[in-house]
Amino acid sequence: MTGREFLELDSPHQRLFLERLKWMETVQKMLNELPKADQNLCNHGSYFLAANSSLCGLAANNFFRNILNIRRASFVSAVPMAVIPFLSTAAVYQVFVHGPLFSGQLNCEVCAVVRGGLVGAVIGALYPVCLAIPLNASLAARYMSSPLPGKENALRYWLTITQPVFRKMSLGVLVQAVTGLYLATKHHGIYVKILQQMNISRDPEELQD
Repeated sequence: MTGREFLELDSPHQRLFLERLKWMETVQKMLNELPKADQNLCNHGSYFLAANSSLCGLAANNFFRNILNIRRASFVSAVPMAVIPFLSTAAVYQVFVHGPLFSGQLNCEVCAVVRGGLVGAVIGALYPVCLAIPLNASLAARYMSSPLPGKENALRYWLTITQPVFRKMSLGVLVQAVTGLYLATKHHGIYVKILQQMNISRDPEELQD
């Protein structure tokens, strides 16, 4: 098969990719014409959600350290609990909300808002709590700060340990969910402004796939 034949076979995918790329370039150009406040919210808004996720990670880490009486390696445990949730939240929001929205793949406002709320609650709050469990369990075992159960009682033990932490973090989950909803709503509003500048209807049925 020659190179030309290969390109011809892949031409539908290439055309779709080029059309999507052209659309994103047009959207970015229109975004640059919006007020600075809209540009900053669009480009950096997800970092606020990610920063809150870091705070949730640090709070969950502190709760588990107190329950397990861990007094050592505070910096070592704090760094991943701040960095990993931040990066994960920013990346997941970009992949599931911001990216599809501004590339024209997500034209449903309700879908975008629901995605934002789920990302905020699950990745921005619940994930840091779950991440803190194995980290602090390994520290407790390493420094023998708290007696750990055998394998037969491990599940019951960790359920007992995590229940008060999840109760304390319930407010953080709610805040992150609301923040994700708000952020997705604002991003969709900015996207609608761009569509209006391009004289395209905001009706999803009339948008190009």
